[in-house]
Amino acid sequence: MKNLWLFLVRYNAFFWFVLFFTFSIFLVVQNNNYQRSSFVNSSNVIIGSFYENVNSWKEYLSLRTTNEQLAEENALLRQQLQNIMSSDSTTEAIHFIDSIDESRYDFLVASVVNNSVNQKSNYLTIDKGTIDGIEKDMGVITSNGVVGTVLNVSAHFSTVKSLLHPDSKISVTLDSSSTAFGSLVWGNNKDPRYAMVRDIPNHVKVYVGQPVFTSGYSTKFPKGIKIGHIVQTDLTSGESFKDIRVLLTTNFVNLNHVYIVKDKMAIEKMELERQNKDNG
Repeated sequence: MKNLWLFLVRYNAFFWFVLFFTFSIFLVVQNNNYQRSSFVNSSNVIIGSFYENVNSWKEYLSLRTTNEQLAEENALLRQQLQNIMSSDSTTEAIHFIDSIDESRYDFLVASVVNNSVNQKSNYLTIDKGTIDGIEKDMGVITSNGVVGTVLNVSAHFSTVKSLLHPDSKISVTLDSSSTAFGSLVWGNNKDPRYAMVRDIPNHVKVYVGQPVFTSGYSTKFPKGIKIGHIVQTDLTSGESFKDIRVLLTTNFVNLNHVYIVKDKMAIEKMELERQNKDNG
């Protein structure tokens, strides 16, 4: 103990230098937009590379589960293709297949290299960035449901604001043909399996087991992606609206691969809506 004290006394100038130097860097990054942006992007690269290495052995251990999920998805796609090809109208089948190339949305596969589910505000890190065409605010989904939206992007990595985040809000509808719309939020919920649908009018009839889908109102997610199904309906938020508890279809605890959604008409839609605001 005495030797440790002598060591600290002898080199106290060095330790004070390190302390003040670190504090000065913190102040520069905290109070300057350019330096803060550069620091965030650099951190994404370093932390992303670290998580990618750590995640490699996790992916190996979960190969069986991943293969089962891919097999199920492939089976579903094969069934849908078979239904199209066996349709009475060959012209409709050909038109559907040709229209795939003209789809409004592109989907890019990415691997999850870091993920949190037990924090108050949860995030993911994926191994795709600006060189892959990823941009901020793009939607992120899985074959089972919605994951979140892209928050920050570096050259090779992106961070995603998870659906399990108090600031996440997604426009949803009850059933694929329903005219009742609401907002899906995680809020202060501590369970990664559940979320809430808010602002549903009281006159709308809902039932346990009823599916919930994305509404397609935003440029982040296509219409009709299943998010979950209702498990509790007797929640009220006011005289005119009610809250509904939903069991999510996305398994956030076991996320390995995701799809980034690129809306090819997003810029056109946002520019038109911006003109309405400016003229209003």
